[in-house]
Amino acid sequence: MMFHWPISVYYEDTDAGGVVYHSNYLNFFERARTEWLKALGVSQTALLADDTAFVVKRAELDFRKAARFEQNLIVETKVIELKKASLIFHQRLVDKQGDCYCEGTVLVVCVALSRMRPRAIPLNIVQEFDSAS
Repeated sequence: MMFHWPISVYYEDTDAGGVVYHSNYLNFFERARTEWLKALGVSQTALLADDTAFVVKRAELDFRKAARFEQNLIVETKVIELKKASLIFHQRLVDKQGDCYCEGTVLVVCVALSRMRPRAIPLNIVQEFDSAS
C-alpha cells in the first residue's frame, strides 16, 4: 500500500535561490512516515512511554529535479521490506502530474530507547503494516 502525504514548500525549506535545500527532503520524508503511523493509529508518545522508538539507520536519496518555494507536492511512501526489528521504506516526492523531484530508500530500526539497541517492532504495528499492504 502506498501512503500519500501533501507537502507545501515553505520559505524556510529553501536556500537563497528559492530551491529546496537538500537535507530538507529528509524532513519531508520523515514527516510522511510519522503521519502514516498516526493514520494507522500508532501513537509515538505511547511508544516512547514504552521505551520504544524508531531511528533512521540509513538513507539513500536520488535528487531528480529541484523543488521550489511555494510548490505543493506529495510524498509517496511504502514499506518495501519488513523484518523483526526494521523496516525499509521507499519514498518519492512528486507533483500532481507524477514528476519525481526526489526518491530514496530509508532503513528504520526499532530500538529500546534507554539502551539504543534494536528491539522487535511491536506486534500491533507489524499487524497494521501487514493489513495496509
